[in-house]
Amino acid sequence: MTGKQRAYLRSMANTMEVIFQIGKNGIDEAILKQLDDALEARELIKINVLESSGMTPREASDVLCEKLNCEGIQAIGKKLVIYRQSRKKPKIKLIN
Repeated sequence: MTGKQRAYLRSMANTMEVIFQIGKNGIDEAILKQLDDALEARELIKINVLESSGMTPREASDVLCEKLNCEGIQAIGKKLVIYRQSRKKPKIKLIN
């Protein structure tokens, strides 16, 4: 992914609402399944990482990207943004 593509996705994420939280249970199979389904439907997701999870947003992003085969777009403060192009119906058109 190029810097321009990443910047474009970051700009899209600025106006998005957080739709998931990673809390004291950390990253378990249930949240992975929900995130996988949400990535397929939305492609770009903003996640809040609570302090009780014991992880930083960067660490959570790294784990999620490895397990869900997605791209970490941004990790700032308590929030992170991940992206994965939909296999069935791509919505976000990335410019080369």
